[in-house]
Amino acid sequence: MGRMRRSGVLTRSAPADPRTAEGLFRGAAADRVPALLAALALGLIAPLGTHVAEPAPEPAPPPVVAQAPVRVVTPVVLTDLPSTGPDDRRIALTFDDGPDPTWTPQILDLLIAHGARATFCMVGEQMAKHPEIVERVVNAGMGVCAHSRTHDEELPDKDPQTIAAEIGDVATRVPAGTVVTTFRAPGGNWKPNVLDAAVAQHLQPLGWAVDPRDWKKPGADAVVAAVEKQIHPGAVILLHDGGGSRAQTVEALRTLLPRLAAQGYTTALP
Repeated sequence: MGRMRRSGVLTRSAPADPRTAEGLFRGAAADRVPALLAALALGLIAPLGTHVAEPAPEPAPPPVVAQAPVRVVTPVVLTDLPSTGPDDRRIALTFDDGPDPTWTPQILDLLIAHGARATFCMVGEQMAKHPEIVERVVNAGMGVCAHSRTHDEELPDKDPQTIAAEIGDVATRVPAGTVVTTFRAPGGNWKPNVLDAAVAQHLQPLGWAVDPRDWKKPGADAVVAAVEKQIHPGAVILLHDGGGSRAQTVEALRTLLPRLAAQGYTTALP
């Protein structure tokens, strides 16, 4: 029985009638007290005014890192670009024996002016003399092919250590981040030991399908005629930017670049 004070007079309240709403509420609350106390003790509920921490989220899975595709290298000399279909008219321009301080910049300027790309098959000793030209070639978006350290045309006759060192030298002289993916044997002197040594360094042996013999200096017109006679979709073209005067090669290139473009050819890196 409850007690109440009214105007200083202590009174007693009437007991709750269990049939009324007030009685039902009081009875239900009383029935829940033991369960609430048990839940508090077990930590299943928190007292009023306390903060219940949200459950920790599941850790995110580690990010998937894309792997660069593995380049397939075979001990076969590449002379033509793999065709992508009947409309593929890509060709590959390559220049050997540089870099040369006179001829390489002139050839590079022509390529840039015509929006063409080419691969420069460089000799390590020449790269050591002209690193600024190497950097300019790379910055222009051209490719670099290893053409040995000394351009020794008798490379197959050397011991395995010498062969490996000659082949790998060029890759040590390119700007950071530049990847050398091809190797061309000096003089095109391919033997199984040289092929295997190139493949062991993940370098694709690179040959050619078109050789206008510009190194013999037959005249610019003769160089142009030879290229136009031998050209076909996918062809790798051999030219030179080092090893002597390449004035005829430069002059021939002035004619060839617009003519080849007019025939629908586009240039690509092997």
